[in-house]
Amino acid sequence: MAVPDEDSPSRLIDARIAAIGGWRGETLARVRALIREADPEIVEAVKWRKPSNPDGVPVWEHDGIICTGEAYKDKVKLTFAKGASLEDPSRLFNASLEGNATRAIDIRDGEEIDGEALKALIREAAALNRARRAAKA
Repeated sequence: MAVPDEDSPSRLIDARIAAIGGWRGETLARVRALIREADPEIVEAVKWRKPSNPDGVPVWEHDGIICTGEAYKDKVKLTFAKGASLEDPSRLFNASLEGNATRAIDIRDGEEIDGEALKALIREAAALNRARRAAKA
């Protein structure tokens, strides 16, 4: 297996997690692992790099954006690009609930996320992206 170069999205996300450290880095690493378990075909990217945010934002994609992962002072936020179109029977979405498109999950220090429910959301988001891409074809 080829080793990704240091500017590959996966390496950039590794570096970002290491730089964040503490509970926020551990949480972002944990949700990243769950995302990759849920969809082995997921593609990691880093988007929106700019002088005010040189590390950019970790993004997970499958036929379009699934979600982004960001660390803030008091939380780790997973924002689902098409979250408003997803079923959320486990009620993981707890932020950005008023938007027409996105929904987010804020995870605070000491909180655990339901891994199986998160993986179900990831798979549902990927299926939605595939269906939308197929409808355009």
